Amino acid sequence: MPRRIALAALVAPLLFAALLAAPAQASDAPPQRTLTITGEGEAVGVPDIAWIDTGVVTEGKTAAEALAANTRAMESVFKGLEEAGIEKRDMQTSQFSVYPVYEQMQPEDRPQTPKISGYRVQNQLTVRVRNLDALGGILDRVVSLGSNQLSGIRFSIDKPEPLIDEARRKAVADALRKAKLYAGAAGVALGPIQSISEGGVSMPQPMYMKAAMAMERDSSVPVAAGEQTLSANVTLVIRID
Repeated sequence: MPRRIALAALVAPLLFAALLAAPAQASDAPPQRTLTITGEGEAVGVPDIAWIDTGVVTEGKTAAEALAANTRAMESVFKGLEEAGIEKRDMQTSQFSVYPVYEQMQPEDRPQTPKISGYRVQNQLTVRVRNLDALGGILDRVVSLGSNQLSGIRFSIDKPEPLIDEARRKAVADALRKAKLYAGAAGVALGPIQSISEGGVSMPQPMYMKAAMAMERDSSVPVAAGEQTLSANVTLVIRID
């Protein structure tokens, strides 16, 4: 029994010393070196969809008179758009307002309360056009049917996902290209990629085309959709040896 106690007393300090030494040895290992690099990629596409912001503004001596005139004009616009192939799901009222119109006052009459001379009704409609070849004719049609407010046209890409993926692939390729350049200049070798993170995808802002209201012509209004650019940004963390 005394020999067993003496042996245990000898082994215990050795085990304790080994446990203390293990973290110290691990901390002596050199830290892993990495290269953090960002890449950008772009993809260009042709817009295939457009939104028209159009509407009717009417005035009358009473609110009911202005509203009745506005309703008649908007019904003609809705009917004409349907005849032009626009589905109901692609037409949405975006603004509707009724407000008084005041008489213009002379400077000497300013202290007096402004008098209401009539009422104005505004009905704004957003129309999605899926066939850009028909866009010019649709613009002519809505104006001829009574639309006297056309604030602009927005062009966009209906399904941008394939272009976004193309931009992402180019962003990764750009990051790897730069990583190889920096590694070669620094005299180090690239190891495996440790992480990939997306810094964001930039969707194209809708392109606006201002449209004048003087469009009383027999031919369709000429329009140009142009191109749009989508971009992606990625960050790679790569081990270097």
